[in-house]
Amino acid sequence: MAGVSTATVSRALQSPNIVSEKTRNAVFDAVAETGYSVNTAAQMLRRNRAGTVLVILPDIANPFFSKILSGIEEVATQANLTILIGNTNGEDERFANILENLRNGRADGALLLNGRAPPADLVPDGVPILSISERIDSNTIPHVGTDNVKAAYDATTHLLSMGHRSIVHVTGPQGNSLTKDRCGGYFAAMIDAGLEDEAATIAGGFTFQDGKRVAEILLAEHQSSTAAFCANDESAMGVIRGLQEAGVNVPGEFSVMGFDDVPFAAIFQPELTTVHQARNLIGKRAMETLLAMLENSPAPTGPAFLVHDIVTRQSTAQLLEPQLTGRRIE
Repeated sequence: MAGVSTATVSRALQSPNIVSEKTRNAVFDAVAETGYSVNTAAQMLRRNRAGTVLVILPDIANPFFSKILSGIEEVATQANLTILIGNTNGEDERFANILENLRNGRADGALLLNGRAPPADLVPDGVPILSISERIDSNTIPHVGTDNVKAAYDATTHLLSMGHRSIVHVTGPQGNSLTKDRCGGYFAAMIDAGLEDEAATIAGGFTFQDGKRVAEILLAEHQSSTAAFCANDESAMGVIRGLQEAGVNVPGEFSVMGFDDVPFAAIFQPELTTVHQARNLIGKRAMETLLAMLENSPAPTGPAFLVHDIVTRQSTAQLLEPQLTGRRIE
């Protein structure tokens, strides 16, 4: 109907910019008249592909992942790929079961958001894998995310710029790569400010309840501190609530800062000062990188770090008298 070869029709549908306008119009007029649609399943069968990408999460209920998933889905949809989400819940057996989709050919590649390197025997040779957000200690797995060391350094520096000197870092869970990087950035900022002796950490976690537990420790063991930089937003909110329940005003008596800028950060009371990660863009970049690897482009040799920002809200305040440290709690 279009008066061109099958190959030209294919080019017009797959890469319309490489054919002439006249040819493109003829092909799309024929598509409109016939109601033709591309048989994606047949395309994938011909290319020996499943047309599916595996996305592995440690906790699907965590709101942090929503915008990353949105970015992944947007790019995957444009490429006519399907997303298969696997939720490990931190369990090795579930992780292994999800990875079976790579061995049995149901998925062409994987995006890992759980910070775990998959066992080598569960990933066939040549299957592309990429980590997102939580860096994996591996020279063979490319990474897309935020420079957590630099972001934590900037967060701590922000509190220092507000006059705070006795700043406690509330860490993430032990053994987590985000915990290591964000703790490293905090210590680097305190050392550069000449406050190495003031640096202190409290072992925390990434949940609201972890934060509430930390608030009790702050009140009992860190009464000279005036601010806390928390490893994520959810734990920061827990710290704030725990302090409020003990009668401590945030930020009047104590400043709290988070990390991630999840949706709830802007509506929590007080609104949370935090590190904004470009999560949607991270998801897009990761999916674009995986697509390139699926088309046999070389895997990136180093991590791809995207921009981060400090978002100042109501949970932090200027320390008006920095020479007077500590909260007067009777």
